[in-house]
Amino acid sequence: MKKSQLKWMGLGAWFAMVAAAVVACGGGGGAAPTTQTGTLRLAMTDAPACGYDHVWVSVDRVGVNMNGNAGDGDAGWTDLAISPSRRIDLLALSNGVLEELGAVPLPAGHYSQVRLVLSPNTAGASPPPNAVQPTGGGVAALTTPSGQQSGIKLQANFDVAAGQMADMVLDFDACSSVVKAGNSGQYLLKPVISVIPRTVSAITGSVAGVTMSGTTVSAQQGGATVRATTPDASGNFSIPFLSPGTYTLVITADAHATAVVTSVPAGSTTTVVSPLPITLPSSTMADATGSVLAGTTPVTDATVRATQALSAGPSIEVARKAVDASAATFDLRLPQAAPVKAPYTGAALTFTPDASVAGKYNVEASAAGRAVLTKPVDVTTSTTATLTFTY
Repeated sequence: MKKSQLKWMGLGAWFAMVAAAVVACGGGGGAAPTTQTGTLRLAMTDAPACGYDHVWVSVDRVGVNMNGNAGDGDAGWTDLAISPSRRIDLLALSNGVLEELGAVPLPAGHYSQVRLVLSPNTAGASPPPNAVQPTGGGVAALTTPSGQQSGIKLQANFDVAAGQMADMVLDFDACSSVVKAGNSGQYLLKPVISVIPRTVSAITGSVAGVTMSGTTVSAQQGGATVRATTPDASGNFSIPFLSPGTYTLVITADAHATAVVTSVPAGSTTTVVSPLPITLPSSTMADATGSVLAGTTPVTDATVRATQALSAGPSIEVARKAVDASAATFDLRLPQAAPVKAPYTGAALTFTPDASVAGKYNVEASAAGRAVLTKPVDVTTSTTATLTFTY
């Protein structure tokens, strides 16, 4: 499953579409045929969120349109109303858990746009419809993007067939989508969403010896994360809804080295280690900090990520974070220790340290409409590195 990342005009979460309606063709006698229809079912799921205990969004309705450029006043919209509005904790939706939003009949055809409309955070609302609770902190209202009246615009790519089901999932990456605004105490929603089909494929397994809330397990291709999750309290993880193909499984945890399992197949359900859980070596962590600027102006819509090129391949993504929404600053936590790597065999895994790349990373900065800037970082002998990206 290829992950197409989509930025909203305002939400964070997961959809699934399934179908169930039938088409009636006009019979003889010159009667005009009726429009062929199918059914779209919507659900929501979430990738891991770093540093938060809860991220709530309140969904009012979802609109779909065949025209990817249609405005809110244009023709062709069909709405799925969520009544009453539903307040959803996105962080309860990891490891393939879905929040079903419902189903709606649609004319058969290809659809290119989804719009998610959230309830507004009205003054005095308690609790706020859209809110975040940082780990160890209190609940704070979550500021949604401007233009919320018309909804959060998502480019999509799915077909609804006549008389059949179309089943899709909206995968919300809360970790990348909730952004702190300096020391203001405010949090902004800058959603990063993937619209994906609901498939039966998954990569599953378990980890041990780490703090589960601070651990991320991701399925990657070409050095980019396709889908990710956080293990449950027992260390079990599941990355569902993957398109058939081969993936690199990457496990990161604070105070530990990165673990990598190469050539993991997906197409049904693949368990990467049995019966023992995966354990990660301990590691001192370094902080790669800095800012992203255009001249002297903070580029507040930028994202930074750290990649690591393993000696015999592949390249992997070790950390990713949106910059601060006010100052465009960032802090990436990176292991000094060598990553450990094992090929998938269908049996117990044997990990080997990749000592030649220990502590060596490339940090990238990207923003809409701007080139990707890259700087090498070596943290083998220092726990701090300072970077400034300037456009």
